[in-house]
Amino acid sequence: MKFKLFKEFKEFAVKGNMIDIAIGVIIGTAFNKVVNVLVKEVLMPPLSFMTDGANWENRKIVLREAIMVDGKANPEEIAIGYGKLLEAGVDFLVIAFTVFIVVKVMNSLKKEADDPKNTKVVTPKNIELMNKTNELLEKQNAYLMKVLGEKK
Repeated sequence: MKFKLFKEFKEFAVKGNMIDIAIGVIIGTAFNKVVNVLVKEVLMPPLSFMTDGANWENRKIVLREAIMVDGKANPEEIAIGYGKLLEAGVDFLVIAFTVFIVVKVMNSLKKEADDPKNTKVVTPKNIELMNKTNELLEKQNAYLMKVLGEKK
């Protein structure tokens, strides 16, 4: 059982799935850093400027104020921190828009590659084979229609 599991894992890793996942995670992590800087250093400062210098990361709705007794908060403040939620929302919108653009570009490149008549881009072998099969079937149908049409 142990050897079969190891063999299956080896086949999984060798097929490229594991490598594709690892590359996706690495690129996703790097992309996340870029988005964080973009949101915190590029998008949020103008938003803060338009709202008289409000620091959005620390924005909150205080439900209960802290009461200071001998320099200590007792009880502690209870607040809803909506500023971090706003930043996370902007992060999400930037990521969603970027992924949308990347998928749109990849789909257009795939459409070009899937068109066997397009000579600028290499068509995948399975698409070429399907196209040749389709052409042969069309020729066969035309021939059969011609033969059957003559017999009537």
